[in-house]
This record gives sequence, structure tokens and C-alpha cells, in this order.
Amino acid sequence: MKTGLASVALLTLLSPAPSAAQVTPERARDIGIPLEGAAGPLDAITDVPGVTVGHLTLVRGAGKLVVGKGPVRTGVTAVFPRGKRDLAPVFAGWFSLNGNGEMTGTAWIDDYGLLVYPITITNTNSVGTVRDAVIEWGRTRLADAFNCCLPVVAETWDGDLSDIYGFHVTKEHTFRALESAAPGLVPEGNVGGGTGMICLGWKGGIGTASRKLSDRAGGFTVGVLVQCNFGQRRLLRIAGVPVGQEITEPIECYEGPQLDSARAAERCPVGATGAEKKDAGSIIAVVATDAPLLPHQLRRVARRAALGIGRMGGIAGAGSGDLFIAFSTASTGEPGERGIRPVRMLGEERIDPVYEATVQATEEAIINAMLAAKTMRGADGYMVPALPHDRLKEVLRKYGRLKR
Repeated sequence: MKTGLASVALLTLLSPAPSAAQVTPERARDIGIPLEGAAGPLDAITDVPGVTVGHLTLVRGAGKLVVGKGPVRTGVTAVFPRGKRDLAPVFAGWFSLNGNGEMTGTAWIDDYGLLVYPITITNTNSVGTVRDAVIEWGRTRLADAFNCCLPVVAETWDGDLSDIYGFHVTKEHTFRALESAAPGLVPEGNVGGGTGMICLGWKGGIGTASRKLSDRAGGFTVGVLVQCNFGQRRLLRIAGVPVGQEITEPIECYEGPQLDSARAAERCPVGATGAEKKDAGSIIAVVATDAPLLPHQLRRVARRAALGIGRMGGIAGAGSGDLFIAFSTASTGEPGERGIRPVRMLGEERIDPVYEATVQATEEAIINAMLAAKTMRGADGYMVPALPHDRLKEVLRKYGRLKR
């Protein structure tokens, strides 16, 4: 069992800005939410042997938005399929549920089915910077020019809380996220690429979960990491309970003393109408497994993340970028003298437990992201509340869906 802590680097954390997620926050299973499937020992993507995760978190400034200065609520998250010591390619597949978002490197994955670089996730306007940094980082580490320069970098929008047009994420920040990647517990909530994200009307961010299949199903592990920034509160469901209809306060609102006419109607608490926002966010899901799957199978695994999102109330709205990638850490085989690689593949008749585990772990990863996230105040005093744990327990108990 891994006992380490996946690393999170935090830069310029100032009060009254919120702190990074706690090292050991109350998670879905601590709350008593009834969840299906058997979790791995860490209930994290790092339960898949070899997978490591690192974060770089940027929290700086408060008050009025000044483009180029702040406030800043953003970062970078990095996922290595086999850790920094083994950069051999892994088989991968991806899926777009709704394409109002970006995930680079997918044309390569479509044609070659291989993931060569670590996966990185950041905010929408920093994709280019992070992509360039990963390429530079890989120049001396990935010797095969044939596989050069097509990393997977994904994004979600944090422009409500952060100075997204200030382009605050730098190459150095990306390098630090990559170097910090470690096995063990994964910090969740307001960390890394998820720092400034909003999920289903509450503060969102990074979340993770895992499932361990039974020996009869192969004993494989499936892990999921999400950057959660999608959905509308009224649609939020947890364990089948209409939580978004039961918990309607507090709402996202502006706390600033001087607001323009567009924002004055959302002043909190006076004038805060609680009007429903459009589903204009996004979610990135990274699915890892040690099951021996080929790229066409991994494409289908990636699709199943959508079903976990649907359980939470996601509808993949027109303004949402819902992009998922799955990879297998199993060996891609060593080529023989004729260039033939012996590869292993889980039979199609045995793959359903992997699908089920993906759905379950995606659902739980989103819940864990929301439970770990803390109330955040950002640009122009915009306040996004954290999902209240005690109130959530009350609602689950009301519907008979609390284990304790």
C-alpha cells in the first residue's frame, strides 16, 4: 500500500484568499454516501500501480480585477501513467461528449493510440503555454523524434474567479507541477488546474477515486481523476438525491462594494437573485487502469466517464467542454527482430467490469472534488461557496441515503 502524498506546490497564498484543499478532507465515504463498488486503498487514481500526480497552485491577490495583475486563482495538474522514471508510451483512447473545450494531442491518439507525454490540465487560456512547456520538458527525456511534440493538455475555464486574460501560468509553473508528481494520496479541491473551478453551482476543482475489481473480474484497478467545472446546481444529484433542489443557499455572488450594472444584480446577499446560470463550464476526466486494453477498447472506456457525469446531473450543455482520456499502464510489448510486438488484450466478454468501475469512480471523483473544495473569493469579489457537508448529510438522511 502506498503511504506517500502526491505533491502540491502552492505559490503566493495570501489571506483572505482561501487555502489549498486539506491534506485529508472529508470525502464521500467519510460522509457516509452510499457508493457502489470496492475502492482501492487510497480511493484515488494513484491506486493504479505507477500512476503519479502533481499540482502547481497559484493563489494571489484579492479585490478588483486588474488584467495582468490579478486576482489569480489557477494552476496546473500533471498525471504520469507510469511515473517520471518510466516514460515509455502507453495505449490510450479519448472521447468528446461535448466539444466546447480543448484537449491537445488527440489527433495523434486517434491515429496511433499511444500516449507519450504526461497529461496536464490547466485553465483555458494557458493551454498553449503548458503545451510548450511539456514539449520543452520532454526534449531531453523523450528521445524518439517520431513521437515528438504532441502532448495531451486539457483545460477548463476559471475566468469567473481568476484573471484568466492575465496569462499567469508560466513554463516554470508547468515544470514544477511535472516535477512534483508523486504516488500516494492526491490533494483535491482548490488545487492545481482545479483551483478556480466551479462545479454544479458549488466550488469545484480536482477530485479522484478508484475501484478494485474482484479476482473473478481480473483483479484490475481503475482510477479516475477529474477537473470539475460543469453543470447547474438545480440538476445536482448525489446518490440519486436531488441535492441541488434541496440546498439552494448560499449562491454564487459578488461581494465587492463597487459593482458595474451587470454585476450589481448578483450582489450578495442583497440583490442576489439566485438565477440559474447556463451550463457553460467543462469537465476533464482522466481514466487509468492496469487492465491490458488496446486503444479501441480505451476509447470505449473513456466514453463511460460520461455516464458517471450523468449520474451527478451533467447534461453536457452547449457551452460545456466534456473531454475524457483513458490509458492502460499494461505493457505495449517489445518489438521482435521483424518489428512485431506481442501485446495482451482483455477479451471483450470480460470488459464490462472495467466499464462499470469507470462509471462508479467518475461519479465519486466529482463528489470528492466538491467535498474537498473550500469557499473561494476571487476577481471583483466573486464568491463561490463550498458545498456544506452538514447540510448535505441532512438531505441524504431525509431521503434515506446516508449510511450513518
